[in-house]
Amino acid sequence: MKNKYIIILLSIILGFNGCSDYLDYQPDDFLTMEMIFSDKIRTEDWLASVYSSVPSPMWGYFKDQGYNIMGDDITIPQEWQQFGWANVYAYTVANWSPISGWNPYYWVELPKRIRTGLIFLEQVRVIPEADLTQEYVDQMKNEVRFLIAYYYSLMIELYGPIPFAPGVIYNVNAPASELMIGQTPYDEIVNWIDTELKDVSTKLPAVYPDNNSWGRVTSVMALAIRARTLLFAASPLFNGNPDLANWKNAEGVNLFNAKDDMKWKRAADAHKELIDAAHAGGYALYKEYNADGSIDPFMSYYNLSLKRFSDGNKEIIFGRSENSGLADFQRHHLPKGIAGNAGMGVTQELVDAFYMKNGEVPITGYNADGSPIINPASGYVEKGFSAAPERRMTAWPGGGPANLREGNLYPVTMDGTYNMYCNREPRFYVSVIFNEAWLGVANRRVEFLQNGGRDTGYTFDAPQNGYNVRKRISLEVYPRENRFPYQPGILYRLAEAYLGYAEALNEAQGPTAEVYQYVNLVRERAGIPALAGLTKEEMRDAIRQERRVEFNSEGIRFNDVRRWKLGEKYFNTGLYGMNFNGTKKSDDESDPLAFYKRTFYKNRYFNKRMYLWPVPQAQMDINPNLVQAPGYE
Repeated sequence: MKNKYIIILLSIILGFNGCSDYLDYQPDDFLTMEMIFSDKIRTEDWLASVYSSVPSPMWGYFKDQGYNIMGDDITIPQEWQQFGWANVYAYTVANWSPISGWNPYYWVELPKRIRTGLIFLEQVRVIPEADLTQEYVDQMKNEVRFLIAYYYSLMIELYGPIPFAPGVIYNVNAPASELMIGQTPYDEIVNWIDTELKDVSTKLPAVYPDNNSWGRVTSVMALAIRARTLLFAASPLFNGNPDLANWKNAEGVNLFNAKDDMKWKRAADAHKELIDAAHAGGYALYKEYNADGSIDPFMSYYNLSLKRFSDGNKEIIFGRSENSGLADFQRHHLPKGIAGNAGMGVTQELVDAFYMKNGEVPITGYNADGSPIINPASGYVEKGFSAAPERRMTAWPGGGPANLREGNLYPVTMDGTYNMYCNREPRFYVSVIFNEAWLGVANRRVEFLQNGGRDTGYTFDAPQNGYNVRKRISLEVYPRENRFPYQPGILYRLAEAYLGYAEALNEAQGPTAEVYQYVNLVRERAGIPALAGLTKEEMRDAIRQERRVEFNSEGIRFNDVRRWKLGEKYFNTGLYGMNFNGTKKSDDESDPLAFYKRTFYKNRYFNKRMYLWPVPQAQMDINPNLVQAPGYE
């Protein structure tokens, strides 16, 4: 290996001497291993290449991994397929098979990155005169150990069992019998990830003192991915799923074990360990406060997606400081009239999921015709329009112009707002752009009505189901003026640890005081009342609802629905929205030109084989020891 010539891979790193220097650096010199690992900069470049497959939670989760579109939070028009969205869209119509394309191609690409990491572990060495001290080399090695375990965790989330030979660097000239290994049972891989990440967590700092190192692996990051992996392993998809019970590898070994309820306790313990370590390291839910000392839920939820760790956003446990395509990511969320791409919108089903300001769910389900089943305790009113602005104590400026403010009370809706959007919880307003919402950069209200509306048109670059996306987008973004402010990418935040712990503990022990504590901490920050008096089953539903709302449009919902094994319920259904062809500000069900009425948008499709990604057919053709996932044979 030392005599082979190699090319340093694309550097995408999250820190090191000013992270932005690494994001665009792609050296083209051919160097020997000796030259690389005798030099600090080149050694860090190699480390950067190991980091390069950490997914972008922004553009990646929309277009590459595609989790936001593959889930039921956000939709795109079918016409977008020709612009690079074909693979993501295909999943939503159940056009998913072993020959389907998928941009990240984890089955092939992540093992490449793992191999790069293993070479680093083998080659990196202490050279004090090159500023490669024992302490720094040990730190880098543990970062790489985390990345290898993390990449394995990403693979098993999607594929379940995979070929697994930790620590082995195969010689490229090895015989086929050595290279072509079959799948390893799922629990064996989970156990290795658990042990590896727990050990790594004892060898890295919880926080780096240098802000330029933010995004590098920490002890808390390792505990977070460990906890998430164990939560996945305890969930119905991979814990006693009868559809996978008879899946065996080429040697006849079952790839999944029987159901084990103790996995929930294991996941709960891992989450508690994560939470305790995070608190000890100074991590906390991001909160902003009103003048009277109360939490401002609007500003808290708004800025938790936008503020840097160095700006006080200690909720971020795993983040990327630099994310490519940031301007495109922001542009695709916003209305046409300010030069947004406009066709991407939240689903009506997500709109319905947000609580009312009293903390009650407004919609409990749907009738066969798609009409909502309204929870009378919520106070939800769907028909009609508001007579006056609604003001609340907040400094969030997204609800209306400054002249509608009254002291510490800011508008969250204006007069004439459709009642569906009134009296909702703060997270709704921070997440959804609806017709006649305030569009501050243009100093006007949103115009989604056809025949004159500046934010629509009979085009696929318009809100097909009556909504655009506000979540994770600064109110200062203005595509028409090329105004795209910086924001960090977030792959894991403390709220996920809280709700993951509550879920696992509820499954293990029922709704204990700690279960309530951690769910209610998230609800308190959101500005809605605490839960009380629930059964285990009711708490399960409440936690799932809370995750749906809290993590909306962050790429988490897709894997939640998969691991809960609820794809048939949420991913195989008709989608609704407001009337795209509406020209009138009317909610008259009998008027085809009324905008404000629930209107069928499109069907989306799902079948149970799609819980897992298939082994790519090209790999099946190469390796006879692979066994295809059930349903794809």
